[in-house]
Amino acid sequence: MVRQSAWVAWVNFAGVMLIMLGTLHGIQGLVALFRDEVYVVGKSGLVVNVDYTTWGWVHIIWGLFGILVGVCLLAGQMWARVVGVILAFASAIINVGFLPSYPVWSGIMIALDVVVIWAITVHGGELKEFKQ
Repeated sequence: MVRQSAWVAWVNFAGVMLIMLGTLHGIQGLVALFRDEVYVVGKSGLVVNVDYTTWGWVHIIWGLFGILVGVCLLAGQMWARVVGVILAFASAIINVGFLPSYPVWSGIMIALDVVVIWAITVHGGELKEFKQ
């Protein structure tokens, strides 16, 4: 029986966080689609000049992709480690663009993205050793 390293828990945490971040992106996208008056600034207040419908669809698609990558990371897929870091980095960039509209939510998601990147890059190799 192979004993799980304590660091493998960080990679499992990153997988669960990617699933949760994907879900939060989906919720954020649905709110942008159906209740854009929830956001702080008007339609022209985004960093990128698009309307909330476009941002909503970007968040929904990104969220579904994040959930898929998180599940594959938990399954120990090597490609999911690489894509997970890229996804979390892009998620942080997307939330920087969304920052003027909902600063607290975007700030929390950026912080979670940084933790996911750290967990995958620093301790991702231990998950590979454990799964073999």
